[in-house]
Amino acid sequence: MALWFSASAIIPSLSAEYRLDGFTQSLFTSSVQAGFVAGSLTSAILSLADRIDPRRFFMASALIAAAANAALLLVEPTSLWVVPLRFATGVCMAGVYPVGMKIAATWARAGAKSDMGLLVGLLVGALTLGTALPHLFSALSGIDWRLTLVLASFSALAGGLGIMAAHLGPNIQAAPRFDPTHALSAWRIKPLRLANLGYLGHMWELYAMWAWVGVFLHASFAQTLAPETAGLAAKLATFATVGVGAVGCLAGGVFADRLGRTTLTILAMAISGTCAATVGFLFGGPPWLLTAVCLIWGLSVVADSAQFSASVAELSDRSLVGTMLTVQTAMGFTLTLITIHLMPLWVDALGWRWAFTPLAIGPFLGVWAMARLRAHPEAKRLAGGRR
Repeated sequence: MALWFSASAIIPSLSAEYRLDGFTQSLFTSSVQAGFVAGSLTSAILSLADRIDPRRFFMASALIAAAANAALLLVEPTSLWVVPLRFATGVCMAGVYPVGMKIAATWARAGAKSDMGLLVGLLVGALTLGTALPHLFSALSGIDWRLTLVLASFSALAGGLGIMAAHLGPNIQAAPRFDPTHALSAWRIKPLRLANLGYLGHMWELYAMWAWVGVFLHASFAQTLAPETAGLAAKLATFATVGVGAVGCLAGGVFADRLGRTTLTILAMAISGTCAATVGFLFGGPPWLLTAVCLIWGLSVVADSAQFSASVAELSDRSLVGTMLTVQTAMGFTLTLITIHLMPLWVDALGWRWAFTPLAIGPFLGVWAMARLRAHPEAKRLAGGRR
């Protein structure tokens, strides 16, 4: 997952060297999102995540994505080739993210001892840490943004080869008969629809925050710190803000398995939505205080992510878990295309003080959806009866 933000993490360096405008900066992330949506829809319609050995699917996807990311070193950052290369990376991520969740779900216990939330939370926590790594690579590599791309590609290469050491758990089911209408179950069945609506509210906020919090911190620290320290401090703060989400995912998984999926998702979205609405008031303020609030935001904004996936896995026909997870992520990442490109418009129109505030709309709508799911009779299937 280091590939996802490998180009986004170097935007401050590229902007200084090539004077990229806001739309071009957004393309570095949104092209991956668009590719992921295209790959996810193809995978869902063909039920690839349930019809192909998930480990081989994962490996092939990671290796191709690593090659596409490394190819960025062969083109100018202002070249039109950047878009198809980032798009190809996103397409391949559809064979990594939801497929990895399916592999984890095959090991989950059922009933009162359910640990689905913990297992999927552990995986999404690892994915979150991987997503944060490019910001650390960027901080360590100084002004040479090329090293960030190299390290991200090597990380993906290692992950793609390492997945073959994994084994599939006892919950694996025989592949279903091919039927492209299977994907429609994600919206046709009410409990799944509510879980997916909660996920959409969550995704309205998540990737726009991840994509732009680094730029936000750079702009804020530039007003309060010396030029020679502001850039490094912002990179490290961004890595910590995104990376701390790994702790949130793991803690969220433990909490959700013990007290309920809807309980955890409602709490996490309430906290992250509040952070989105208020973090801008600290722009240009004390770096330590801004970083502290961003850490709370980073912890809460993704703490619930795995629990939407765990909910879908528990509410779905076991033979279609891979397809349902792929449909869910396809819908969510389609939505992120909107907010990632709206952020620079909000920055221009509202300034950093208010730019993140519209992101709060998503989690608060997500709270409503998960409250509705909590009241549905099928919610007893969640977390061994713990809603």
